[in-house]
Amino acid sequence: MPAIPGATPDALDAALADPIEVARRLDVDPERGLTAADAATRLAAHGPNELRSAGGTPFWRRVVAQVADPLILLLIAAIAVSLIAWLVEGAEGWPIDAIVIFGIIVLNAVLGLVQESRAERAVAALAVMTRARSTVLRDGTLRTVPSAELVPGDLLVLAEGDQVGADARVVRATSLQVAEAALTGESTTVEKHPETLTERVPLGDRHDMVFKGTAVSRGTGRAIVTATGMSTEMGAIATLLDETVAEPTPLQVEVGHLGRTLGRIVIGIAIVVMLTVALVQGVRTPSEWVTVLLLGVSLAVAAVPEGLPAILSLVLALGVQRMARRNAVVKTLSSVETLGSASVICTDKTGTLTTNQMTIQRIVTASGTVDLGGVGYAPVGRATVKGRPLEDGPLRTEVGIVLGAGSLANDAQLAEREGEWRIEGDPTEAAFLVAARKLEGTTVEAARYDRVGEVPFSSERKMMSTAHRHERGDLVVLSKGAPDVLLEHCTRIRIGPDIVPLDAVRRARALADAEALSEEAFRTIGVAYRPAPELGGGDGGPDVTGFDESAEHDLVYAGVVGIIDPPRPEVRPAIAEARAAGIRVVMITGDHPATAARIARDLGIIDEDGIALPGARLDGMDDRQLRDAVRTVSVFARVAPQHKLRIVDALQAEGLIVAMTGDGVNDAPALKSADIGIAMGITGTEVTKEAANMVLADDDFATIVHAVREGRGIFDDIRKFLRYLLYSNMGEVLTVFLGVVFAGALGFTAASEGGLVLPLVATQILWINLVTDSGPALAMGVDPEIDDVMARPPRGLHDRAIDLGMWIGIGVTGLVIAVITLLTMDMFLPGGIVPGGTDTFDVARTAGFTTLVFAGLFTAFNARSATSSAFRGLFTNRWLWGAVALAVVLQVAVVSLPPLQVAFGTAPLDGVHWLVCAGMASVVLWVEELRKLGILLATRRRADGAGARFRAA
Repeated sequence: MPAIPGATPDALDAALADPIEVARRLDVDPERGLTAADAATRLAAHGPNELRSAGGTPFWRRVVAQVADPLILLLIAAIAVSLIAWLVEGAEGWPIDAIVIFGIIVLNAVLGLVQESRAERAVAALAVMTRARSTVLRDGTLRTVPSAELVPGDLLVLAEGDQVGADARVVRATSLQVAEAALTGESTTVEKHPETLTERVPLGDRHDMVFKGTAVSRGTGRAIVTATGMSTEMGAIATLLDETVAEPTPLQVEVGHLGRTLGRIVIGIAIVVMLTVALVQGVRTPSEWVTVLLLGVSLAVAAVPEGLPAILSLVLALGVQRMARRNAVVKTLSSVETLGSASVICTDKTGTLTTNQMTIQRIVTASGTVDLGGVGYAPVGRATVKGRPLEDGPLRTEVGIVLGAGSLANDAQLAEREGEWRIEGDPTEAAFLVAARKLEGTTVEAARYDRVGEVPFSSERKMMSTAHRHERGDLVVLSKGAPDVLLEHCTRIRIGPDIVPLDAVRRARALADAEALSEEAFRTIGVAYRPAPELGGGDGGPDVTGFDESAEHDLVYAGVVGIIDPPRPEVRPAIAEARAAGIRVVMITGDHPATAARIARDLGIIDEDGIALPGARLDGMDDRQLRDAVRTVSVFARVAPQHKLRIVDALQAEGLIVAMTGDGVNDAPALKSADIGIAMGITGTEVTKEAANMVLADDDFATIVHAVREGRGIFDDIRKFLRYLLYSNMGEVLTVFLGVVFAGALGFTAASEGGLVLPLVATQILWINLVTDSGPALAMGVDPEIDDVMARPPRGLHDRAIDLGMWIGIGVTGLVIAVITLLTMDMFLPGGIVPGGTDTFDVARTAGFTTLVFAGLFTAFNARSATSSAFRGLFTNRWLWGAVALAVVLQVAVVSLPPLQVAFGTAPLDGVHWLVCAGMASVVLWVEELRKLGILLATRRRADGAGARFRAA
């Protein structure tokens, strides 16, 4: 196979190779670049410098996904059984049951398709994000070409403001700094220079490489393209994202489990009831067999809450709307509840917990330390000393000189546009401009100077200097840089209005001040100056001649500033609330370990002696060791995208439900792998937003906590209507089953006119489903919060929506409903357990039918909480009251109107019947109230006992 022109051999790591060797391997002249013909050949061989787009999911697959849910499959089976029974009966009329259930399935599928119509376009968004133009040297001439046409071997020419079009090896750099936050999570710009690395280092520390999708924030340079398209670091993330499998949400898992469980129960119920009827009463004619089969089908349909999928979708959709009003935009319905189940929130630091805006927070001079308030680029904040406002005096003078000089020796720009403060240039330099505006009078004085000369910053010198002419004509040299380097050029120090010699004691103290700031994870920059009359005096010329490094001597040291990307002010209380709710917060960042640990301590993620685990340590860990680490470590620093993905996977392997937040491209794979990915809407890249399940429109971490409460409330509502539906449905099933078994003891057999004796007919069972499984159940799905959902820990991964306690409650409540229904029928019949009745079996069955409906409506109020009284917040849900009132009106109609009496086998009831039905139905409410009272008293006794033991201890 012929070699591909310009292909970098696998054995060559460009970051560890000399630029000359890279140029030789790629067959390019480092002074003239490629020829146009060579570039065209390589483009044909390598293909465009673009990222591969993932194909969309076909529409038919989306439809199949909507109906592949176990609950939906159960309903499809119910349709089949209903159609069989309809055919056995002679196929007369329309198969109403099958049509209604089919309509529910279609409604659910439409809701799901509408809400989840956005296909995953994360990799495609990566390609869109990186469309740009690049300047290259070809045939010795500068040319601007589409970045998609870059090829290995191209010589990139970089300048401030350029987007880097491909991964490239730096061959020349002058004050070159690149913003790589979107790729690495590093908040500060990265200085680039051509010196070859001696060992493999993390992505954020490869100073001799520039990467596709990053941006030049300062300086100039040249670099040889070493990788394009999917071979770049951005392409590696695209591949990782493409290969990452999105796990089903806990709610999807739970609904699937519920569907399978109900399926087994339904089949068992249908078989047991039909066999019981056949054995107890005997089935002799084909007509009776049809009746038994229809009864079995009706009970199966009754046992399945067929409205559950549609109600679930509607409840989740309403939750989506409420969360959107709180600036949390959810893209998939099932993700709404997932966040409420989260036991861990993994969060990026830069731009998520912090502002991604470098800020000067501390200034240290010879006279003391000043704290500067305010966060970000808005020049709002005040200077304080030990909590008190900074007053005029020596310290105020020194701080003014530090910030004024730092603002003048500066290439950044700060401007307010449409009410928002924005910067251009290096964020660290911009921090001086912001800080100077906060100190009254500083910017006024700085405006009187004009820059007339510059010695730029370089990685070798670690400092920069500028020459400025005052409006009076005086010249001054201003310098800033690494404090230890700057102090080597200083012989004096400013103390208030005086300039005194910088002796060994004062020099040691200045170095100690800078070191103390570094230990607190501040980035430190020292500032110095000196009058420079020798540079040109007051001739008024625009420039000075001969201004170079030789002017950087005999400087007056002014002080040092501490710069940091500060935490968002709203984050700390949000993290405290999350922890109180049993949710652990884990920081995963590409930033320096010391900086990450400092921010984590400030926010309360770790305690004072907590540390950050660097990504280099993760490389040496296998999966078991990583799982051990994630149990205790809450801060991971200097991590690569694959590290984030491994950390999320390790937490999930521990049985935790993981939410992952982020804003950069490097966060996208982990967001996709997490149980729920949360992207920042303002600072987040398009890639992150597409890979996430939820987008924060305000980039506010506190919004996540609000969303957690909303998600927990939604799951509570799901449990409420599940509890309600299954309480009622179990009551129907047990009523029929026990009514058939004890028909003789209850007086049913004696009162009937021969044939099968059934406490309810199939149409009445289906009517109960229609009345109770629709309006009241939907109203339960939007019920206000009764219990404090944030006062309990998150539910575990294997915790069931219907746990053992709820199943017991379903059985007990169903039994109570069945007993009071059957006793009501017995009360109106002659003989039986309760003698004295004189009504016909049709009237008694209608009374039992009505009691069963009313009992279901009383149960709706019981089901609002498993522990709190039904009378707590009794009138807060007007939708529930409306649904109950409508159900009562419909029940009166089906009992009283002749056409409906014929259709549903009912008989008229008088006032006494109605009162007895309502009174008997209310028993289910009082039984449940007694149970909840018992729970309350037991809880108080346990609390009192614990308090007594504590006092005794």
